[in-house]
Amino acid sequence: MLRVALVRCALLGALALSAAVLAAPGAVASTGAPPTPAPTTAAPPASNGPTVTPKVTICDKYCDGRDPALAAQDRTAVTATTAGRQLSLHLDDSDDMGWGALANSSPGDELWLDRSFDAGRSWASGSKIGDTRTPAGYPGWRTLMFNVDDWNDNGVGLLRACAQAAGGTAITCTDWRRTTWNANDRRAAAATALMEDYDNGTGLFDTTGWWNSANALTAIIGDIRAAGMGSYTYAIARTYDKNLSAQGGNFTNAYNDDTLWWGLAWVAAYDVTGDSRYLNTARFDADHVYSYWDGTCGGGVWWSSAKTYKNAIPNSLYIQLNAALHNRIAGDSVYLQRARAGWTWFRNSGLINGQNLVNDGLTTGCANNNQATWSYNQGVPLAALAELYRATGNTAYLDQARTLANASTTSTVLNTNGILHDPGEQPGGGGADGPTFKGVYARDLAALNATLSDHPYTNYLKRQADSAYASDRNGFDHYGLVWSGPFDQSDAARQQSALDLLNATG
Repeated sequence: MLRVALVRCALLGALALSAAVLAAPGAVASTGAPPTPAPTTAAPPASNGPTVTPKVTICDKYCDGRDPALAAQDRTAVTATTAGRQLSLHLDDSDDMGWGALANSSPGDELWLDRSFDAGRSWASGSKIGDTRTPAGYPGWRTLMFNVDDWNDNGVGLLRACAQAAGGTAITCTDWRRTTWNANDRRAAAATALMEDYDNGTGLFDTTGWWNSANALTAIIGDIRAAGMGSYTYAIARTYDKNLSAQGGNFTNAYNDDTLWWGLAWVAAYDVTGDSRYLNTARFDADHVYSYWDGTCGGGVWWSSAKTYKNAIPNSLYIQLNAALHNRIAGDSVYLQRARAGWTWFRNSGLINGQNLVNDGLTTGCANNNQATWSYNQGVPLAALAELYRATGNTAYLDQARTLANASTTSTVLNTNGILHDPGEQPGGGGADGPTFKGVYARDLAALNATLSDHPYTNYLKRQADSAYASDRNGFDHYGLVWSGPFDQSDAARQQSALDLLNATG
């Protein structure tokens, strides 16, 4: 759903001094609900985490500081215990707000919320939003309501409740959670969790690299196309405007695969916006990489400006981008010729081994180097061949793609008990690049699957998505590296892969 900020700010002081606060202490036990707290003016103790400069008040549908008694819904999202007290985070999904509550409380117990706009890595701990203390005579207490997100400034947030028992030094917090706003199904939730890592200042995704950010943006665009949720369309123009002059300019750098990933991201951006500047940049990127095609090993583009390695990923991306450009540029013949020549070379280069899997690259003697069959090297040729079929109507391209896809979906090197794993994959591993690979594979297998009339890989993709959702996800819809589980850690590359997978399956 498209987020619309309906700013209706309440008078915070009037809400804080509600009639519930002034009621007799015995009323709490009879109603079973703690009263609305009055805000404390006491200076809070030192926090237990990094500090960011908070906004004093965020106003979305309602302003921060709303009385929980006015909540349209009350969902207990997560709980924790501290010194015999039960701490809980409550969420109002319909209004995108939350509050903390403390049961079995004692006078002077402190209660507050943390709010994060970067996936829980930092939070407005200097203010301890909603900071309050249990007054005498009340066995339970709660904070006021605060917004999870900041719609006006594109802040995608999380909340947690925290407490410190009176006279104690230990601080206990619940796990992070958010409302179902822009997260009402597993695909939307994964997209929103990925946008928690989007840095509005840099226009890139924190916790991952330059080329991985191209794939993360492509995954967000994929969600826009698949689900129709346009809430995060702003990231397209912001990424473009903030990074057009970065690296080598026009999203080029010394590595041709990086340039091609960005070129494909801008093709996807063009598809959803119709803005010709994105298509023009994709053309620039394709032309830039074409300058690295030469006769070494009979053709193909070099991996980098150093011209020391001819390998699979830039060459399959080169085919895909050129074919995609032809399919979007009326009267083109140049990009189609490049794509056809690229596939002819790729097919005959030796990169495809006897098991119809694609190894990483070629030796200096132009032979298959037998290095790992990474999942993304299996995936990109499938999307490239689907684009070539769309460009030409030649079913031979689909036959070739089906042969490769059959090999990768059944390979025991890549699939353990039916679930996709990259070679050597272990929880906590993958390095900086590996977490992106499987998402690319899922995205590109899905592109082929949609092109084939019998959609033969639907069940395979669904099996991957169901496994990741059940076994490789934390409580606030961040995904880890290993789709068969267990969840290891979150970062934007892991999340992009999961979103690509969920985009492929709905």
